Amino acid sequence: MNVMPLFLYIDPGTGSMLFSIIIGAAATLFFLMKAAILKLKLFFSGKKNKDAIINDASYKPYIVYCEGKQYWNVFKPVADEFERRQLPLVYYTSAQDDPVFEQNYQFVKPEYINEGNTAFARLNLLSAGVVLMTTPGLQVYQLKRSRNVKHYAHILHGASDATMYRLFGIDYFDSVLLTGDYQKSDIQYLEAERSLQPKELVTVGCTYLDVAAEKIAALPEEENHQFTVLVSPSWGPSALLTKYGERLLDPLVATGWRIIVRPHPQSKKSEAQMLDRLEKKYHDTPNLEWDYNRENVISMKKSDIMISDFSGIIYDYTFLCDKPVIYVNAELDLRPYDAYDLNKTIWQFDVLKKIGIELKEEHFANIKDVIKSASDSPELAAERADAKNTAWMHQGEAGKRVVDFMVNKVESFENKTEAKK
Repeated sequence: MNVMPLFLYIDPGTGSMLFSIIIGAAATLFFLMKAAILKLKLFFSGKKNKDAIINDASYKPYIVYCEGKQYWNVFKPVADEFERRQLPLVYYTSAQDDPVFEQNYQFVKPEYINEGNTAFARLNLLSAGVVLMTTPGLQVYQLKRSRNVKHYAHILHGASDATMYRLFGIDYFDSVLLTGDYQKSDIQYLEAERSLQPKELVTVGCTYLDVAAEKIAALPEEENHQFTVLVSPSWGPSALLTKYGERLLDPLVATGWRIIVRPHPQSKKSEAQMLDRLEKKYHDTPNLEWDYNRENVISMKKSDIMISDFSGIIYDYTFLCDKPVIYVNAELDLRPYDAYDLNKTIWQFDVLKKIGIELKEEHFANIKDVIKSASDSPELAAERADAKNTAWMHQGEAGKRVVDFMVNKVESFENKTEAKK
């Protein structure tokens, strides 16, 4: 009787997933062992209460976690302010090429902690006073609260609604640092509806826009400028490029104007096939160019008008450039987002109707006339100014205000510890 050899086959996708699980489990075990050693030290030293965290060897008063280099502009004003004050800041990042490593800071200490499960294993066992991050989903997915962190602060990375995160995105933070006061009421409504502990809601301004404003002001004006339309959509099945593609780009190209298409960064990952198809079709089109630069301010500066959908870049463009915006298909299924539970239209959709001009698909064929007629007006300019002052408060001051908040919070912890001695 012949016995056939038995072979086990694991496809590459499954193998990659198993490898990720093994690496994540190993990293978790490593940091759990470190945490256990720390607990034993605290136990035998008689420091069993939570205030003893401040005195343990791994304790850091201030920690920033940056999940990707695209968030550097959010944290740069904060890091700069810590450096200016000569205060120690630990800057953990999941980007090996994070620009923080190029800054030559003396008091800000950057450290790459890998990505995914390995990073979360490290973060879940921190010992710190305040941990600041843009990452949502604390205590919802892999990112868990460490019992040795006194305060988790979430900082918004855009001036749009704070409820446009996936469900429960900011529910379990101790504080949320806002760009405008208008964001408070919706968060408080959800806290009441979900029986959550009220968070500290502190309006600090928008660090990201503060940085972008400086960069766009430093860019030179174009010589021999030609009229330019910037197409800058979101991503996903409802987004402009995915839904309309050639039906929008063909009539735009036919205008003869310069057309800059700047896809959402996630499109390159999630919609690569669609982008490849469009890039091939317009490869030899001299008046259409693709922009994949990390910085969006260059194309913003060049353009005279922007076409978008429901992307938050509409508000960046409006606030930074003070130019007209045309929006297509602003309807978005809110069911996966916190905003769905508000049972009302969110601020950014209300204000879009005031600061933008809607473009419907039946008007694509006459898009040149639509754009010509979308010239600026005193009424549009006034609405843009009002929206900017509402959503982007304390302009130019956000870094200082964030650090003020973090320092005051840590000082309050230390004062309580001293009072108990």
